[in-house]
Amino acid sequence: MAMIGDLSLEALLITGDISEGDDVVFELNRLADAFGGDIFFVLGNHDFYGDGVANVRREVVSVARQSATLTYLTDAGPVPLSPETWLVGEDGWGDGTVGDAVGTLVRLHDFAQIDDFKGLSTESRNRILKAQGGESADRLRQKLFSLPRDAGEVVVATHVPPFREACWYQGRTADDQWAPYFVCGQVGEVLKAFTCDRPDTKVTVLCGHTHHAGTATLRENLVVHTGAARYEHPEIVGILNAAESPLVLLSE
Repeated sequence: MAMIGDLSLEALLITGDISEGDDVVFELNRLADAFGGDIFFVLGNHDFYGDGVANVRREVVSVARQSATLTYLTDAGPVPLSPETWLVGEDGWGDGTVGDAVGTLVRLHDFAQIDDFKGLSTESRNRILKAQGGESADRLRQKLFSLPRDAGEVVVATHVPPFREACWYQGRTADDQWAPYFVCGQVGEVLKAFTCDRPDTKVTVLCGHTHHAGTATLRENLVVHTGAARYEHPEIVGILNAAESPLVLLSE
């Protein structure tokens, strides 16, 4: 927390992979105690390791709802950052809707580390992945379309890149082998629908998951920034100023 303490900040925004299932709540409480200001966050795939998705989310929802400073964006409605700028968030998931989910030879640690996927066939696993992505898309759709039509800008925090074009690795974007598990295509479709419906609203998406940085412009009003990350080395990847209220963006 030393790097954060040196800056004048009012809030933190974390796009997932805070810890692992057995101590993600502990780490969130530790961050809250150390920082003191508002912390907005979503969860990443690593946050479910050693446990199940529903159980971790249930525990995180409980602690965040009781906290004065922690906001689990997946469980929250749109947050006003200024009169014209809003923050929304959703975990997302590599949902198997982009790339070759049936033929890919990629096998993630997720499938052995997260209870929901242990011992499943490819078909069963892909069915769960698609369902998780669909649930994320449904929640995000409700939040986005509930925003006032005069919203000037929306910041969307998510863990998994919502488009192949934003799924970076060493300067390249994901091929059909990797895209199924590194892109949440259903969230991407919601973002496209929203930016088409609201051409005067600028949407800035902040995500991670790939551990490599890049920026993708999908439309004039839809830009995705993917943050880089190193294991066990959280870093500041940017600062967002909304109505003179600085909000720091942490990599996973």
